[in-house]
Amino acid sequence: MSFDFHIEARSGPARAGRLITPHGEIETPVFMPVGTLASVKGVSQDILEELGVQILLGNTYHLYLRPGVGQVRKLGGLHRFMAWPRAILTDSGGFQVFSLNELRKVTEEGVTFRSHLDGSSHFFSPESAMDAQIGLGADIIMAFDECTEYPANQERMRASMELTLRWAERSKRHFDEHKDEVPWRDHVGTAALGCPGERSSPADAEVSDRQPRAAVSTQAQATQALFGIVQGGMDVRLRKESAERTLEIGFPGYAIGGLSVGEPRSLTREVVESTLEHLPTDKPRYLMGVGTPEEIVEYANLGVDMMDCVLPTRAARHGLLFTSEGKISIKQARYAGDEAALDPNCGCRVCRRYSRAYLRHLYAANEVLAQVLNTVHNLSFYLDTMRSVRHSISLGKETGSSCVRSQPKP
Repeated sequence: MSFDFHIEARSGPARAGRLITPHGEIETPVFMPVGTLASVKGVSQDILEELGVQILLGNTYHLYLRPGVGQVRKLGGLHRFMAWPRAILTDSGGFQVFSLNELRKVTEEGVTFRSHLDGSSHFFSPESAMDAQIGLGADIIMAFDECTEYPANQERMRASMELTLRWAERSKRHFDEHKDEVPWRDHVGTAALGCPGERSSPADAEVSDRQPRAAVSTQAQATQALFGIVQGGMDVRLRKESAERTLEIGFPGYAIGGLSVGEPRSLTREVVESTLEHLPTDKPRYLMGVGTPEEIVEYANLGVDMMDCVLPTRAARHGLLFTSEGKISIKQARYAGDEAALDPNCGCRVCRRYSRAYLRHLYAANEVLAQVLNTVHNLSFYLDTMRSVRHSISLGKETGSSCVRSQPKP
């Protein structure tokens, strides 16, 4: 089976389920770490597996610029290229192009933009965005959309939503015509699991054993799943219309896009909650680019199944660490002599072994290891938080915000 979604437990609007993809099953609600350039910065794939990461997110825009979609395709797709046997989701590149501001020009056909690397000119259309994502070979790919800026007037929000809907139809049509061209169809077996060919070791066997056998045996027949994206700015009526018309086009999953673009957090929640009312209950719901530990709990309780955010990895590189006792800025001098574990309630490899004093020293000395350890801990904290949410839903309970705290530790 290429793609399927089962809900196994409910607690109010919250759902715990299982998402089946060609490269493994995913327990939902799930948090997806961002691996922009086929890499979660500072963390190797074996550690990501150890942490229990079930699905990674890759950025089409960045991978298109380097190493290039053609290169990744020749090497068997993202899974094989980065030796990652589990599921991958790629975005369409729409948000990254949106963020280029003055370096882009939007027309009905698509977006002309200049590379942030060297200023060279490029063009994305719904069709080329599909070609890029098919070439990269992620399990779940996204329709090409336009992200509406904030603030925006009613006319602008309406026009952007209508363009996104037209692009969604073009994305789906092109995907349906070319979905059989996914690169891992030609790399069944070890390569289908994401491992380089002609390699066999006990470690490889362990990775293979962790994969659902059905997912491996059906690689040659499997295809990607294309999700539609609901837009409409911060207008809940436009969001309702966008959701209804996107459902008419028909996708196996639906994303809520265009949030966390500068609007107040209270408005983000209002838009998310109102939009969820218009999405089907039997399809996965993906909230793009959100949020803090408190927010991922909140949105899971509202019925969101999938979330991604750069916050845990980006904050780690700046010395901001999430703990059960609040946020810690490890760069502060008060931790220079602190022999305590970073988080006494965390069982990750960082908290089991290193003191706050050592982590503070690494950061102050600008050691690369500081970024590695900080990122491992923050990802572990996010993943553990989501495990707690899934467990609570399975028990028929709502996970309260008490499981995480946003206030700095005194």
